[in-house]
Amino acid sequence: MSSAQSQDKMATALMWLAGMLILLILVAFLGYMLIKGLPVLTWDFITGQSSDINAGGGVGAQLFNSFYILGLSMLFSLPAAVGAGIYLAEYAGNNRLTNMIRLSTESLATVPSIVLALFGMIIFVNMFGMGFSIIGGSLTLMLLNLPVLVRVTEESIRTVPAYYREASLALGATKWQTIWQVVLPNAMPGIITGITLTAGRALGETAILIFTAGTTVSRSMPDFNVMAGGETLAVHMWYVMAVGLVPDRVAIADGIGALLIITILIFNLMFTLPGKYIQRKMAGSGQ
Repeated sequence: MSSAQSQDKMATALMWLAGMLILLILVAFLGYMLIKGLPVLTWDFITGQSSDINAGGGVGAQLFNSFYILGLSMLFSLPAAVGAGIYLAEYAGNNRLTNMIRLSTESLATVPSIVLALFGMIIFVNMFGMGFSIIGGSLTLMLLNLPVLVRVTEESIRTVPAYYREASLALGATKWQTIWQVVLPNAMPGIITGITLTAGRALGETAILIFTAGTTVSRSMPDFNVMAGGETLAVHMWYVMAVGLVPDRVAIADGIGALLIITILIFNLMFTLPGKYIQRKMAGSGQ
C-alpha cells in the first residue's frame, strides 16, 4: 500500500471518528435530558398553570407564549429578511450600498444576545412604553432572526441555476414574475432550512426575553393580548432555578428541558419534511 493510500485511509478514519464523536455527544446529551425529564411530562404539567410557591405547577402558559412570541417574531422578520435577500441576490450591484447592507447584516449577527436584550429594553420596553410584554419580546427577537434569514435567503436564491431565469425571461416573463414563480419556489428548501434553524434558536432564547418579555404570564390561557407578560419555557427554566421558591424546581427544570427538546424536534420535522418534499419535487420536475 502506497503512502498516499495510507494517508487517505487515515484521514477517512479520523473523519468518521469525528463524526461519531459528535453523534455520541448529541445522543448522550439528549438521552440524559429525556431520561430526567420524561417522567415529569404529564398532561397536567404541560397544560397547567405555574406556581411561584406550591409544588406541582405546570407550564401551559409558558408553552403557549413560546410559540406565540416565536410566531410574531417570524411574522415581523420574514418579510424584511426575504425582501433583503431577494434584493441582494437579484437586484443589488457591487457597490458601496450593497457592501454596507452585507456588513450591517454580518455585524448584527455577531451582536451578543444580551446586547440586543438591553437595546430592546431601552427602545421597546421604556421608550415606546410597551413594558415587559409579548410584543416587546417579539420585536426584539426579530433582531436576532434577521441576519440569519437574510443570509440564508440570499444564498438559497444564488444556488438556483441561471438558466432557470434565462428560460423564464425568454418566455416573456418579467423579472419579478421570474423571481416569484421560478426562483423562489426552487430556493424554498434552503429558505425553509434557515427558518427551521432560526426558529430553534429563538425557542431557546432567554436573555432577550428576560429583559423584554419579562418573567410573568397571564393567568388566562390562551391569552392573545400582545401586552401581556411573555415568560417562555426557556425563561421559566432559568427563573425557577435562579430565584424560584417552589420545592420541586429541579423536577420542573428537568421537565421543561425535555419538553423543549421534544418541541424543537417536532418543530424541525414539521419544516424539514416539507422542505425535502419540495426539493425532490423540484429535482424531479427539472429532469
